[in-house]
Order: sequence, then structure tokens, then C-alpha cells
Amino acid sequence: MKTVDLVIVGAGPIGLACGIEAQKKGLEYVIIDKGPLVNSLYNYPLGMTFFSTSDKLEIGGVPFISHNHKPTRSEALEYYRRVAQSWKLNTRLYESVKSVEKREDDLFYVKTSKSSFVASKVILATGFYDIPHQVGIPGEHLPKVAHYYREAHPYYGQKLAIIGAMNSAVDAALECYRKGADVTMIVRGSEIGERVKYWVKPDVENRIKEGSIRAIFNSSVSEIREESIVVQTPDGTTELPNDFVLALTGYEPNYQFLRAMGIDIADDEKRKPVYNPDSMETNVPGLYLAGVICGGMETNKWFIENSRVHADVIIDHITAAE
Repeated sequence: MKTVDLVIVGAGPIGLACGIEAQKKGLEYVIIDKGPLVNSLYNYPLGMTFFSTSDKLEIGGVPFISHNHKPTRSEALEYYRRVAQSWKLNTRLYESVKSVEKREDDLFYVKTSKSSFVASKVILATGFYDIPHQVGIPGEHLPKVAHYYREAHPYYGQKLAIIGAMNSAVDAALECYRKGADVTMIVRGSEIGERVKYWVKPDVENRIKEGSIRAIFNSSVSEIREESIVVQTPDGTTELPNDFVLALTGYEPNYQFLRAMGIDIADDEKRKPVYNPDSMETNVPGLYLAGVICGGMETNKWFIENSRVHADVIIDHITAAE
């Protein structure tokens, strides 16, 4: 069992930023992730372009130079690899954190799939992207159903249903339509989401208006079958022929993991973990939150560009207390 000053759970951009700040202050730390470096970014659609400009994604003083005004997924993966190499960050990848327990000696005992650590402090920077919202309907776990969109090619010539109407659903609908899929969007609300990127929203609305993409509003999928889907519409129940379903209904933090560590969760629709915004410390002393996990279900509040500062706040709080 190895003893360190700090365990950082999550090797995304904010977890890496926390490691950099810890290294600057001379803390012995380890960054642990169940997947590859910046796992969430790795799982983004292959052709994705960021909302933010490259300078807003920089960490550790390493310049991020991209070919265009806004960088692509592949450029971001290259950048964060370079950051990890430049700082020689102590990362342990493909190693799942199984439990984090604070004992009577006021230390945290962290058990992983490969080893164990004892730490004075722990930072959770796990994001929310790993756990998709389940629609909760029969057939949701059929092989033809996916909660993540990677690329359009597999859907060429196929009848594709997309559940959702926010950015990920709209991007998938447009790209798949343009790559030859027969796209139908099933939208619970009366229109495309208001938070959809302003330069994309008119595009999808025009494609719907002209009939290139079919959209069924004020409706929901009640069952997914091998060759069809059942949709509840304002006009009644209808069954549509279907080959594939993309259930792009959003994602959420691992609440079970948070509660197991003793972190309180707000009892409202946002379900935010409880923490002090001045220090990022949770109700469990010595246990901190960083990055988008702080928003709970409000997944549009925190991004890389506005949560990079969490690393400075946390490490300053930790070192000031020593």
C-alpha cells in the first residue's frame, strides 16, 4: 500500500490540471483513471469540433495550437498527451477506483483494481460522461441501441431513430443525414432545444422543415423492437420501421460512487454534490470536487474553460492548511 499526499480520481483535463498544480507545490500525487488519458474526450464523436477556442482549453502553461479557430477532437487528444508528457505527470491509466474510505486516522484509503493507496487528500475529477441517462423502456439494451455517437458511416442506408434534441442529438442527426441515413428525431419537447449551438440550430430546423430529417415532437419512444420502435405521439401510438437507435438523452455523474464516499447530494432536480465553492471541498473534509462533476445534473454549467481554475483553488486550499 503506497502512501501519497494526494490521490486524483480522473485523468481528464481538469484532473491533469490538478496534478500539475500539485506538482508545482511539491505534493506527492497520483492521477488514476479507469480508461485512457482524457477518456471522455476520447469517447467524443470522431469528427467533433470544440465550442471553445484552443486557448480556453490550455492547462499547465503549455500552448495549444490548432489549425482552425476551434480545435478538433484529434487535436485535443494530441494536446493533452503533450501536456502529460511535458509535465511527466504521474498517471495510472486503465485502473478503476473501487472505493475511497476515510478512516478514524483522518486518512483516505483508496482501493483500485490494481493496487491500494493511503492519502491525506482526494480530488474527484471524474466528470459525468461515463454514465448515460437510461430511457427506461423495453428493448433499450438491444444491440442496435447506442447511448454514444461515434461516426455516421455505420448508419448509411439505415433507418435511424435519434432520441433527444440537444447538441449531441442534433449533431448526430445532421451528420448521419448527410452521410446517407434515413433519420427520424423523437423529441419530448415542442421544438429543438434552446441550448443547441446557434450556428447549428437553423441548419437542423431547415432540414426538418424541408423534410430531409423527420422530427416527431411532443413524443417519446415507449418500446424498441428488433425491427421497429413504438412512439407515443399527441395523435396516439405509432410503430415505425427502424434499424438503429441513438438514445442521446444526456449523461450524469456516478452518484452511487459519490454517496459511498459520504458526499451529500442536493435533494432537487439538479442533484448537485455538496461542496464549498471557495475551496471546492465537500462535506467530507479533505475530499474535493473539480470540473464538471460539480454541476450534478446541470451538465451545461461547467466546461474545461471555466473549471480549470478549480485546480488552483483546491491545491491552494490544501497547501494553506499544511
